[in-house]
Amino acid sequence: MAYRLIRLKEIVTNLKLKFMLKNKIAIGSLAGILASGLFAFNIMSTGSIKGTVMPVDAGSRAWALSPTDTLRATITQGAYEIRDAKPGAYRIIIEAKPPFKNAAKDSVTVLDGQATEVGEIRLEQ
Repeated sequence: MAYRLIRLKEIVTNLKLKFMLKNKIAIGSLAGILASGLFAFNIMSTGSIKGTVMPVDAGSRAWALSPTDTLRATITQGAYEIRDAKPGAYRIIIEAKPPFKNAAKDSVTVLDGQATEVGEIRLEQ
């Protein structure tokens, strides 16, 4: 009986060691996969689009449209900044307050991590 109890303890100990070894290998493999995955992706930082509107009180919102994004910002005292723009080409639309008309500017290019200056957009009545 004592032999069986000792043998059972040995078996349990061996199983625990095998289980721990398998988990260490699995965790090590998972860490390696995750680390290599981080280098596989190019981390992209966003940029912004800045501009002004004339007359200063004529615009309400600025919109940036791309095939994958629609972004907006409020126009304050004739200025706006649209943040978190991914790199690419955008169409900028200025939403006007009556009696002014909306205006647009095409092909505004945002580069990775940079602010793009659009300049002044003049709204007409």
